[in-house]
Amino acid sequence: QVQLVESGGGSVQAGGSLRLSCAASGYTSNTICMGWFRQAPGKGREGVASIYTRFGIPYYSDSVKGRFTISQDNAKTTLYLQMDSLKPEDTGMYYCGAASSEFCRWRPLQQDDYSYWGQGTQVTVSS
Repeated sequence: QVQLVESGGGSVQAGGSLRLSCAASGYTSNTICMGWFRQAPGKGREGVASIYTRFGIPYYSDSVKGRFTISQDNAKTTLYLQMDSLKPEDTGMYYCGAASSEFCRWRPLQQDDYSYWGQGTQVTVSS
């Protein structure tokens, strides 16, 4: 079992920045990828960014590429998402996920590959 706890959400104006954190605990040694996903009101959950934890290789959705940066600490137990140049369409609940499936290396934002999820942290961007 892996427990994930997100923090760092809040309300900002367009153009502003936020940094999300996700603390992982439990049996984390089998984690291959960690990722950030978001769900806007009335929409399904979508992948934002993920990282292949062994080598720190990031992957981004087109909607956030160049604005968001995913990273992890040296112990690979805390995941970060630095969000810059925020837009109103970035508004949503942001979830951290952990995957132990090797498939996440080739389809890094496929939600089905992620077995563990946090409770989410709300991000609101006003125009």
